[in-house]
Amino acid sequence: MANVLDSAPILLALDIGGTNSRGEVLLSEGGKLSPPLHSAAVPTPVQDGDAAMRAITSLSEGLLALLTPGQRDRVVGVGLGVPGVLDGTTGTVKFASNLGWRNRDVAGQLRQALGLPVFLFHDVTAAGTAEQRLGAGRGAADVLSVFIGTGIAATVTSGGHMLSGGPLPLGGHQPVGEMGHLPVALDGPECSCGQHGCLELYCSARAIGRRYSEALGIDPWGPDAKSSRDLVLALDNDPVAREVWATATRYLAHGLLAATTVVGPARIVLGGGLAAAGDVLVDPVRGWLQQMARVVHVPEIVTAELGQRAGVMGVALLTADRLELQSKAA
Repeated sequence: MANVLDSAPILLALDIGGTNSRGEVLLSEGGKLSPPLHSAAVPTPVQDGDAAMRAITSLSEGLLALLTPGQRDRVVGVGLGVPGVLDGTTGTVKFASNLGWRNRDVAGQLRQALGLPVFLFHDVTAAGTAEQRLGAGRGAADVLSVFIGTGIAATVTSGGHMLSGGPLPLGGHQPVGEMGHLPVALDGPECSCGQHGCLELYCSARAIGRRYSEALGIDPWGPDAKSSRDLVLALDNDPVAREVWATATRYLAHGLLAATTVVGPARIVLGGGLAAAGDVLVDPVRGWLQQMARVVHVPEIVTAELGQRAGVMGVALLTADRLELQSKAA
């Protein structure tokens, strides 16, 4: 993109994580993104809505201050990726428990502080968009991207278009991709959502660490609790770890089979912290799927490529999309 450095629109993209919030200033031109002109990260305040708002505003102002006056004039918009329940049309975060936001006009408050258009997106939607267009999903029109960390969430791209959920008769939109709350054991334990036997109770990173700790007789909430990373590192010499991993990957394959049967992806992208296990995760999941699948073919299964930048890159792509739509409508 060196030939457009002096004229391409500039975006500020922010990805609000549970631990850290990341921001990048980058160029956007023709669906492509430049390497970041500037980037920064700050700790995300927990369960303090005002503090979280101040942190994000300060992060944004700091990044914009690094631009030359000419570059600052080319900043056309700000995108914000947020975990939680949100209304992207109004820019309102309806509920984000970790951030302490409930029915908060986050986009409006940031717009007032920065004097720029601000657009709000779900963080997983953003990460899935980046992986589908620029990462492990590129070249495939039908992609299921599944991000496995503390919980499990997914994005679905069908025919090159990401599904966003249909409008409901009484307002709002049907959510898409809440794969962690797919029931896989109807008589299983109760989930925080109120259902029983949700997928993320068996194969999220948090659940795997908890189940490994319990199998070893360790308090899963205590100082010696094991993590999913501990389990992966112990797979070569710990039969308990192998047993817990086999159960987790079988449940994950069960959930992926259900999703594949409904939406028919040609490729599955596994992302999030658990995907760092690489083939140690992909190989058994593929094996379980091959055993289970009858009606559908087993899709290609790959791990995500963009790492921690997926969220902020996806926010930038979606912000550019929104600005283009507004321009066409004007």
